[in-house]
Amino acid sequence: MKTSTVKAYGTHAPEADLKQMNIDRREVTSKDVEIDIHYCGVCHSDLHFARNDWGMTQYPVVPGHEIVGTVKRVGDGVRNYKIGDLVAVGCLVDSCRHCENCKKDLEQYCPEWVGTYGGYDKHLDTNTHGGYSETIVVDEAFVLRVPENLDKAGIAPVLCAGITTWSPLRHWKVGKGSTVAVVGLGGLGHMAIKLAAALGAHVTLFSRSPDKSDDAKALGADAVVISTDEAQMESVAGTFDVIIDTVPYAHDLNPYVATLNTNGTLVVVGYLGPLDPMLVTVPMIMGRKSVAGSLIGGIAETQELLDFCGEHNITSDVEVIKIQDINKAYERMLKSDVKYRFVIDMKSL
Repeated sequence: MKTSTVKAYGTHAPEADLKQMNIDRREVTSKDVEIDIHYCGVCHSDLHFARNDWGMTQYPVVPGHEIVGTVKRVGDGVRNYKIGDLVAVGCLVDSCRHCENCKKDLEQYCPEWVGTYGGYDKHLDTNTHGGYSETIVVDEAFVLRVPENLDKAGIAPVLCAGITTWSPLRHWKVGKGSTVAVVGLGGLGHMAIKLAAALGAHVTLFSRSPDKSDDAKALGADAVVISTDEAQMESVAGTFDVIIDTVPYAHDLNPYVATLNTNGTLVVVGYLGPLDPMLVTVPMIMGRKSVAGSLIGGIAETQELLDFCGEHNITSDVEVIKIQDINKAYERMLKSDVKYRFVIDMKSL
């Protein structure tokens, strides 16, 4: 297959900084869309993958799965996009397309889903490379349309942080009159607040820090509960229909389970790994409460989210950086030193 060489930023080893490199992109096939990348959001997953924190990275790796750009070229079989369209690519660039999950627009649960980076590129027989690059070539079935009224940098994190919180909000049917709590005010947490509020829910932030109260309310939260304050936690016992837990490390879920109402569900979206301490099942059994997990969203659901954001003028709160500052941004991310998401201006490449 013919390829073209483009500039990108990536790394060849877990302990090495990201730096400029060249990668190959396939020439467009019949159903492909080639995209000039304008902005790419920076996700915690990018850092974990670049540093092989999950033990499955194959190098070289070019991260980035929150991609916004314009169509540069289309294959002769493409019907939904034309040159100049404002489009996006999220966490997925392919799936098997025939399993039961794919048939239900749940490509994120397909056993053969292909990540935007670190997946298997069947065209080139190599790893997929992500959005820290000049261009990307993607099958049109995994390309998304971006509402023109939205800020191009601000919409990029919606492709991951946004859909990761939107999918459980939709699955558990959050709407007007729902009581929703969000654990953690970061990239995912701030989007969960915005989206739940726009859906009509009464939204509470759980935080360890009183200093975040003003920020949370400015984002749309109705209340803030300090999770280290026993009296405040007791005051909301049995309150919430849904809790979106965005904390990315092991922590005690039991105090939050106690704040669910009967039939309520705590959804873990931020942490992968064994729970510590373990769950106590008594309040779950006595109130038919659930602890669940959720992973990003399918293509149809992500398009639904982008359309919703266009209607409600919702974007992420971002700090735009140059690609040359990505290693500094990773270190700042580890210190939670960003409100609330870094986005790379790819013109800097």
